[in-house]
Amino acid sequence: MSTPPPRPAEIGGVSSLIPFRNVPALAAYYLGVFSLIPIIGGFLGIAAFIFGIIGLRRAHEHPEAKGKVHAWIGIIAGALFALTWLALSISVLVAAASQH
Repeated sequence: MSTPPPRPAEIGGVSSLIPFRNVPALAAYYLGVFSLIPIIGGFLGIAAFIFGIIGLRRAHEHPEAKGKVHAWIGIIAGALFALTWLALSISVLVAAASQH
């Protein structure tokens, strides 16, 4: 996939704050933040982790795409919250099984 050359208005600070050329990194960021939501947070965390890795690769292959920080936030938050929800789910199941 080829990235078109930047327009002069896109070169400014907005492209540094919002990596619109690196959609996987941006998706990883939002999925990582939304992985705090109970019940669906584990699934969102796994998706954030995967999209973060894809976005990080894209940022390394195409430095003009930016988004390394967004990708890292998605990777870290996704892994952290996915593991947290998994551990919480297991402890709830174990507690429920021990009461019977």
